[in-house]
Amino acid sequence: MDVSTIANLVNAFAVTAGVLFAGVQLRQYRERRQRDAMSSLVRSFQTPSFGHALRRVSSLPDNASPEQISKLLGSDGEDSLYTLLTTWEALAILLYRKEVTIDLVDDFFSGPIVVTWRKLSQYVIERRIEAQRETYFEWVQWLAERMIERENSTPPLPAHIAHRDHQI
Repeated sequence: MDVSTIANLVNAFAVTAGVLFAGVQLRQYRERRQRDAMSSLVRSFQTPSFGHALRRVSSLPDNASPEQISKLLGSDGEDSLYTLLTTWEALAILLYRKEVTIDLVDDFFSGPIVVTWRKLSQYVIERRIEAQRETYFEWVQWLAERMIERENSTPPLPAHIAHRDHQI
């Protein structure tokens, strides 16, 4: 083999190694970005106002009307609803744009999302009519329907049962 052939082989090897290295780096960057986004998401839900809103909404009857909500939650009750609904709205958009995975959303929030929709669907529908805007909390409904579809195809199994044999 002459020197130019060896140089070409070394050059081809170096380029191939560079491309493979860049591919690995890009994959690691995407994984880190997704982990960071998911971590930020979880932290954003760990606020007192979110917990307060979730507790208040969970106490409502299913398909609560605006009148029932006002009576049961008082004058600041709608603030709690909006805290929860706007949070689910943002989460749904992140899921739709593939910034978070459906498995993560399901693991963390499927129960609260389904319960929120069960409690507030009538409220949202009435607010849409009142605002003459069908897009009012449209993503909340979309997200709840995705969670309900998942639960219909695979009923939810509590983590303490599903992963009881998991070794740490």
